[in-house]
Amino acid sequence: MLKQRILTALWLLPLMLGMLFYAPMWLWAAFCGLIAMLTLWEYARMSGLDKLKINHYLASTLVFGVIAYAGGWRLPDLVWYVVLAFWLIVMPWWLKAKWKLNSGWQAYTVGWLLVMPFWFALVYLRPQPEDALSLLAIMGLVWVADIGAYFCGKSFGKRKIAPTISPGKSWEGAIGGALCVAVYMTIVWKAGWLAFEAGWLKTILIGLILTVVSVCGDLLESWLKRAAGIKDSSNLLPGHGGVFDRVDSLIAVISIYAAFVYLF
Repeated sequence: MLKQRILTALWLLPLMLGMLFYAPMWLWAAFCGLIAMLTLWEYARMSGLDKLKINHYLASTLVFGVIAYAGGWRLPDLVWYVVLAFWLIVMPWWLKAKWKLNSGWQAYTVGWLLVMPFWFALVYLRPQPEDALSLLAIMGLVWVADIGAYFCGKSFGKRKIAPTISPGKSWEGAIGGALCVAVYMTIVWKAGWLAFEAGWLKTILIGLILTVVSVCGDLLESWLKRAAGIKDSSNLLPGHGGVFDRVDSLIAVISIYAAFVYLF
């Protein structure tokens, strides 16, 4: 398993960084679209949609994405407010109530709320290769939070955040991850890598909010898998599970971050 994880990472990470820093805009949009479509496919399977419905769902999403990019569309303010409400209000409530998706309109709506703002955000936040560093800085926040939470949880974790959803996550790990993010945000703030200008305290506050969102995004995907009775969203990435498994926290963080940047 470890060997597979390393081998997958050896080609996946250079591919992602190469696209982020060097791909022209259309290719970056297409690459992000591929990630979004694979994530949506995995999500649709989890939500109980049958094969025919999944095919129609993916086809309509793809057509919309192509038209939106060709037309230079941007999401209206109302949609970004809905994104904020979903991740900051509805999603924590969802985790507490442990709602299960049916294969009706709720499944379609949630899937679009997950992946479409994520795709628009990736395109919006990286209009040119010169903007890649600021987007990478926010992606790095997710990875720092995850790594910090893992090691702090292994060392000090006792009180579980959501034992019935993700038994490995502890409050001690989450606090450790948040402290690591505070240090990380200080570094990238001083280096001038962020896309927004703010004082140190406000930057740390934004980082902590995004850390909470990151944990919740991971928990949401864990609950979707548990409700569906599966371990991984798919086996597309050997040793890592599926694409959704790798981008669950990124979806939440990038969407919320883009909403803040776009609206405020």
